[in-house]
Amino acid sequence: MYYIGIMSGTSLDGIDLVLASFTPQPQIISSLLHPFPTPLKRQLQQLCQPGDNEIEILGPVEQQLAFSYAAGVKALLAQADIAASAIAAIGCHGQTIRHRPDNRMPFTYQIGDMHKLAMLCQIPVIADFRRKDIAYGGQGAPLVPAFHQAVFQQADSRRAIVNIGGVANVTLLLPNQPVSGFDTGPGNALLDNWMMHCLAQPYDHNGEFCQQGAVLPALLSVMLADPYFHKAAPKSTGREYFNLAWLQQFTPAHYQAADVQRTLCRLTAHSIMASLQHSKLQQVFVCGGGVHNPVLMQDLSDLMPGTAVNSTGQLGVAADWVEALAFAWLAWAYQHQVTGNLPEVTGASKACVLGVPFLP
Repeated sequence: MYYIGIMSGTSLDGIDLVLASFTPQPQIISSLLHPFPTPLKRQLQQLCQPGDNEIEILGPVEQQLAFSYAAGVKALLAQADIAASAIAAIGCHGQTIRHRPDNRMPFTYQIGDMHKLAMLCQIPVIADFRRKDIAYGGQGAPLVPAFHQAVFQQADSRRAIVNIGGVANVTLLLPNQPVSGFDTGPGNALLDNWMMHCLAQPYDHNGEFCQQGAVLPALLSVMLADPYFHKAAPKSTGREYFNLAWLQQFTPAHYQAADVQRTLCRLTAHSIMASLQHSKLQQVFVCGGGVHNPVLMQDLSDLMPGTAVNSTGQLGVAADWVEALAFAWLAWAYQHQVTGNLPEVTGASKACVLGVPFLP
């Protein structure tokens, strides 16, 4: 039986879908990027920040999101020429609109009508992966380290997996040591926010705008002084914290836009490097959209001399599909009663089988 993974992350750059098999080893059969309809993307961006009439917006958006997920699933199955009846389950992350793990009453909220998705696809859906970890005192994130351990760990290798989506997170896979991991801070989110603010473009294609600027040491220094970067793990964050308003408190009007973009790129690379620098790594493997920014990848290499920095494609899983594959794996793990969180990563009091089933 096959599994489908659906991931739409903090960058809101589309819906990643993979069709995968996990016997005997994880294998991607087919993959697809399904775009958000523009009105839906705007409403999701609106819901990611506090506003008026949120429930009235939320209800219809959850329905639209289910239809978009289902359209992606149907396109994926058609591309692979595989029937829905061959799919054991869909693992769907949902769209995070709020992540507050450090509140007095911690919560995380991923939306999407999973009952409707199961009905539209006529396939069981496993979703709501994060809230059980929070119920047991964890951050609810990152969840991918358990998958990284299952797929990428090698007994004699000191390596890290770095996911650079809207937020960046790291997984440390070291011999004879428990897996560790956490969100390092902004990944592409601030870069994308600044591009939209300055140039009305959703992202910096191939880092071309970034290459026109120079790092501003004073700006970099003041941003790196933010308490999040100095907070001990377990920790996780999101666009609720690292957003355009956060950035604008540090950016006087006389700064050149390209210089700010270049400095944001270095901020992402530096915060990742700082989280890895004491681990004596041999290899760093990068996944997520950040792998396509050559300036960011070069910054990572420059900041970690002696450590090989490559894409997870070198390990057999294309960088764009790692997270979607992880949620297909979490659906497989739910059905096989395999724990999906790592307490040493999230801070939860116990390892849990994650997910809630939604049946057609």
